[in-house]
Amino acid sequence: MADFTDRELDVMSVLWDLESGTVAEVRAALADPLAYTTVLTVLRTLETKGYVRHRDEGKAHRYIPTVARR
Repeated sequence: MADFTDRELDVMSVLWDLESGTVAEVRAALADPLAYTTVLTVLRTLETKGYVRHRDEGKAHRYIPTVARR
């Protein structure tokens, strides 16, 4: 099982609920408001770790979880 930081787990929970999301969508769905750049950094970190992937959607990236919620 993946070891997530608290912030990473918050973001992953949103992605699992939404099934995918842009930075803005994830940010809007978080219980605790975070800066756009913070959400982006967390998503990029999760992608580097292999827990999410992205696809281009216009000027935005749509992030999709690659691991299931357990």
